[in-house]
Amino acid sequence: MSTAMAKLPIPRDWMVSGALLLLLTAMFAISLLAGRIWLPVGDVWRGLWSPDANLAATIITQLRLPRAILALEVGLALGLSGAVLQGVTRNPLAEPGLLGVSAGAALGAVIAVYFGFATHFATAIPLLGLVGALLASILTFALGSGGGTITLVLAGAAVSALAAAGIALALNLAPNPYAAYEIMTWLMGSLADRSWLHVYLVTPFILLGCAMLLFTARGIDALALGEAQAQSLGIDLRRLYVLAVFGTAMAIGASTAVTGVVGFIGLVAPHLVRPLMGHQPSRILLPAALSGALLLLFADVATRLIHVGAEMKLGVLTSLIGTPFFFWLVVRLRKTAP
Repeated sequence: MSTAMAKLPIPRDWMVSGALLLLLTAMFAISLLAGRIWLPVGDVWRGLWSPDANLAATIITQLRLPRAILALEVGLALGLSGAVLQGVTRNPLAEPGLLGVSAGAALGAVIAVYFGFATHFATAIPLLGLVGALLASILTFALGSGGGTITLVLAGAAVSALAAAGIALALNLAPNPYAAYEIMTWLMGSLADRSWLHVYLVTPFILLGCAMLLFTARGIDALALGEAQAQSLGIDLRRLYVLAVFGTAMAIGASTAVTGVVGFIGLVAPHLVRPLMGHQPSRILLPAALSGALLLLFADVATRLIHVGAEMKLGVLTSLIGTPFFFWLVVRLRKTAP
């Protein structure tokens, strides 16, 4: 009985996760109402249940609801993958782009725009983005497998550099200014004009990737003691790296393939909940996922409310918010370093 009780999550875990879930629910509701034109709650409620077509219901169901669902899913994927990668690499500055997955997905999407596939097939950008993410993860794992976390991180950096070079080459050789503009616009990240088609396309990959990442919980707890100690506790490090790399590829690759590059959410979300949850990596996973979804929903609502002519791009806003946090984190780590 005492052993079973010891395995139960402590009340603080439930309190933090419950509070984040309530905030997330409220922000999700706000994201359905907020925009250049705020929709009255009463009109929305009546419109959703009315058999007759009306403007409020159409805006909610066809424009804002799929956008909010994508923000929720992408934020969950970013927060969870950031927490897992920080646990696997034992590096508090790790984030989902560390393994080259985001850059690979971006390159795949850029290829779809560069060669004109996107003009003929609505799903060309997300599909080629997924292919790019999977190829990047395979290359990262092939280069870094067997050399420990440092080799894996270096392999990810090399793959990211290769993908960045490919993107730069596509911009340099863009056949016309319109193609270059489309590439740059997509790279800045956005959830605008996303539809149910995008939701249906990426949701299975995000769910599968997140499930794989959750299976790393026991392994990253043991890995916090060191690789040799983790192996002595029965952890298969190769299996752990496979789950981390390909789980990130599925979740973040699918996310990047639809939204473009959205930075810093995966870095910031785990650090926001770590002071509340302690430093056991597995306890941070769920709160980090909820925190990532909350941050991305908040940022997406902010892009609609900040009036700067055209709608501000999501990736630009998250970078503006996340960069000062990144500097603060580096300074804090430097002060606490031995």
